[in-house]
Amino acid sequence: MAVVLKTRKRAIGAASYSRGGDDSYLRPQYTEKTPPCKNACPSSNSIRSFLTSIAQSDYFGRSDEQSYEQAWRILTDTNPLPATIGRVCPAFCEGECNRKSKDSAVSINQVERFLGDYGIQNNLPYAKITDENRSEKIAVVGSGPAGLSCAYQLARRGYQVTIFEAFDKSGGMLRYGIPAYRLPDDTLDAEVAKIQALGIDIKYNTKIGKDISLDDLKKEYKAVFLGIGAHVGWNLGIAGEEGDGVMNAVEFLHKTNAGEKIDLSGKKVLVIGGGNSAVDAARVSLRLGATSQIVYRRTKEEMPALEEEIKDTEDEGIHIEFLAAPVEVVRDGGKVTGLKCIKMELGEPDESGRRRPVPVEGSEFVIEADMVIPAIGQGPDFAGLETFEEKGWITTQSAHGQTGEDGVFAGGDVTNKLGTVTEAIGLGHKAAKAIDAYIKGEELAKEFPPPVVKYSTMAMGYYTAMPRAEKAHIAVANRTSNFDEVVSTLAPEQVDAETKRCLSCGMCFDCGNCYNFCTYSVFKKMPEKHEFEPRYKMNLDACVGCKKCAEECPCNYIDMT
Repeated sequence: MAVVLKTRKRAIGAASYSRGGDDSYLRPQYTEKTPPCKNACPSSNSIRSFLTSIAQSDYFGRSDEQSYEQAWRILTDTNPLPATIGRVCPAFCEGECNRKSKDSAVSINQVERFLGDYGIQNNLPYAKITDENRSEKIAVVGSGPAGLSCAYQLARRGYQVTIFEAFDKSGGMLRYGIPAYRLPDDTLDAEVAKIQALGIDIKYNTKIGKDISLDDLKKEYKAVFLGIGAHVGWNLGIAGEEGDGVMNAVEFLHKTNAGEKIDLSGKKVLVIGGGNSAVDAARVSLRLGATSQIVYRRTKEEMPALEEEIKDTEDEGIHIEFLAAPVEVVRDGGKVTGLKCIKMELGEPDESGRRRPVPVEGSEFVIEADMVIPAIGQGPDFAGLETFEEKGWITTQSAHGQTGEDGVFAGGDVTNKLGTVTEAIGLGHKAAKAIDAYIKGEELAKEFPPPVVKYSTMAMGYYTAMPRAEKAHIAVANRTSNFDEVVSTLAPEQVDAETKRCLSCGMCFDCGNCYNFCTYSVFKKMPEKHEFEPRYKMNLDACVGCKKCAEECPCNYIDMT
């Protein structure tokens, strides 16, 4: 296994290259590379580092607890909400994991969740980047993931940060859009409290543009970050939609998450859409006593909701009517009695890359319903901030969130057109860096990450197949009548085993292959162990450029140059 030291000797000349003729002019060079997991992560989390910190506990003589804390600190350098994100992230990192070419991706998201929970349980405080206390005050509008991330990174840099939140609790869509069976309130509360402990003030029930104008805010604060999210649900635009019995998914989830009573006992609820809000609304309706059903105009393969959430939805007995689109909300005396739909068939791909649904003429049918919940999309509320709106969103001049107005930055759903939580965290972090540079009058440093490691450049034969630690779900019978958390956190022994599946792509993990396969004594083990650095010293005077070390380096850390 990659991150566990083991010695494997082969006969001299067993490598794919054998020396012949004149010496090569090429020489080995240690070259750290970007692992594909980090490259795919919108938050730029140092995934390889926090995984191998745990996997190499014994090698470095650390206790499990010491390694968990070290891994947590590496992770929270870029992500202040690991327990939260570990529950709701779509795990782009796992989709690109090189381990997939051997068996299955490392369960990165679940390790992240474990570390987040560990940080909460052990009350680990977030660390500042500097001890400097700056005089400049910065306003962050919105306490969703983008705003929290931006405020966190600025506070770590010594700035005085105030968050202005329109609602009475923090979290944005984390709080008001994700049900408690996926993200418990106490988990979110604990991580927000850690962020506030850096000295951040949150002013609740304060809407910028209504309670305070942006102009007045700019008089007091050196810079402003707009992370207002997207809390306005889109309408269907069909007959019968106006009136009681139709409630947008954004409003429905907000009300239920805020603790408002919505009596759905014995009712038939139809949810329209195929995203996460749609499946959440259907599953919440079920837990409130309704018989819920989803209507989606494409097939399951095109649903943008997380695959796991779709499976949980179907496991809970919620029917999904595929290839059907709403035409009219049917009413009798003003009361909703059904939803008139038309059957669809898939045509050519549209701009999203998915096949466009096309109505089948004369195929209308009616599904009985007492309540209809549209979940087809949502956008920002620009009341009081209309000057920033451009085609329904805020357009930024760069990836770091600078708007067209001096000193005003933006990020999250309001600029990313309904991206994921981890994308919002990444955008908030980038904006914080830009704000820091703006205040200091400096150019924002350009980043040039090393090339990405592909499995085709690695000696994959070195690694052995290992089973993946999968999530554990509570039984369906025990979850559909309550809001108890459905998925449980991995146990420490599962985390330890899972981190050992990491291939350490692009970074030395002391496999010893360079030493074992070199016949010219080029490599010598260093007496001291240095983490995230090469473990061997090279004597290039003895090297003939045979390439064995590079060819046998499992993680592609050695290049011939």
